Amino acid sequence: MVTAEKIVQKIGSTPKGALRQGKALACYLFALSAAALLSPAQTLAADEVTFHKDIEPILQRSCQNCHRPGGAGPMSLVTYEEVAPFAGLIEYKTGLRDRAGAMPPWYMEKNIGIQSYKNDPSLSDAELAAISTWARSGTPKGNVADAPEPLVFDDSVKWTAGTPDLIVTTNSVTKLAGTPDWWGEIDRVPTGLTEDRWVKSVEIVEVNDVDNEQGTGRDTVGGRYIFHHMIWGTADLDENGERIPSTNTSWPVHEVGRNPDIFDPDGGRLLKAGSYIVSDSVHLHSNGKDTTGHLEIGFRFHEKGYQPKYERVNVGLGNGVDISIAGNQRDQELHAYSVLEQHTKIITFEPHLHAPGERMCLEAIWGYTIETLSCVGYDHNWVRGYAYDDDATPLLPKGTILHIVGYMNNTETNPNIPDPRNWQGSGNRSVTNMFIDLGMRVSMSEEQFHEEMEKRRSALNLGPNDHVIGCPLCLAPLVSPIAQSETPMPDRGAD
Repeated sequence: MVTAEKIVQKIGSTPKGALRQGKALACYLFALSAAALLSPAQTLAADEVTFHKDIEPILQRSCQNCHRPGGAGPMSLVTYEEVAPFAGLIEYKTGLRDRAGAMPPWYMEKNIGIQSYKNDPSLSDAELAAISTWARSGTPKGNVADAPEPLVFDDSVKWTAGTPDLIVTTNSVTKLAGTPDWWGEIDRVPTGLTEDRWVKSVEIVEVNDVDNEQGTGRDTVGGRYIFHHMIWGTADLDENGERIPSTNTSWPVHEVGRNPDIFDPDGGRLLKAGSYIVSDSVHLHSNGKDTTGHLEIGFRFHEKGYQPKYERVNVGLGNGVDISIAGNQRDQELHAYSVLEQHTKIITFEPHLHAPGERMCLEAIWGYTIETLSCVGYDHNWVRGYAYDDDATPLLPKGTILHIVGYMNNTETNPNIPDPRNWQGSGNRSVTNMFIDLGMRVSMSEEQFHEEMEKRRSALNLGPNDHVIGCPLCLAPLVSPIAQSETPMPDRGAD
């Protein structure tokens, strides 16, 4: 049997560089023309790649959660009859890999940095090769006996992180077709919580009355949703119904496409008894038809009596003030730095850019060592956060410099740009810009830092010649470059 792994050895993977250049159609035509260069020996494997045996399992794992009847995707990809007409499009969209518009929407670059993340739906090179071979060889159906058991879907609200212990629903709002965008404050909603609880994950989903079978006439995810984002928190209210500032707790911002926020297993965020959901920064936009919707906020709790080991640390990393992006230029770079004042564990990496944003990288600079922790593509229509696996979270000593690099494309090759001739600066609108890493981090004491490094050495069975990205001191004594610079040099006398 020719496996998908053997196929990828035969035909290789689509060159990433080719998919970065030009418009989508040109990229696709390039890929198709490249297929014609394959020798007969290279295409023999096509006879053994079939829908039921090779393609259907991929779709079940990474596509059908959205692409099914009643799902958020624009078409169902459940049966052979539904999938086969879209074979070329599926090959193209999956072949984008980590660029805007890729499917599934997961943009982590696989040739640099840490490669272990929670809830990663991305496809392997072997799976991409199987899709390409199947699409180019006439989409053979294969033997139905090879098909996996069909998935059973629950059409109620889908919670990726698991069933919430508490669901808080915002009041419904209506956005009329063709009306301008709206920013503002929404009604405050009580959590109904009667005791303080530590939260291990939070997830927000939009529920509205859009009939996905009929659509809204728009091809982007904007055709499904009306909430673009919500910056929110929880707080107690005074007798006048106003929030009490000293009781504020901030929570991760909700954005279109946002996946669940899973806090560190030894961390968490406190949801206080009697608190309210509060937000004075909600952005609504029309999806092309009259739509009424609300947000449902799902909290999953730690067990009662739980106390976190680590505290959340706020690291300001980004620039939203003096951005300057020239017109008709791509590969423009933005840079921002922040020095860690405490030993820090990075839980998530979450790039936040606007329409020109194409890519962001996160680096850690420790002494003479500069490491790229993560690089991801960016799609302003479907924002993602990336949670490192527990054995891959960067463990960085105080004094480390965090560095983010944003890559901006303000040309006609970026479909999110309405007019690439325009200079762009900073601001809140999609046609102005932000440049921020919204990732979550926790601080560690000296003892906790050493304990985490020992756990990492044990979990990965590290030896003296190994290297771990994101843990510069896992295999070395803890010596800060700041402390080194403050150590007086020895007196060498007259020599």
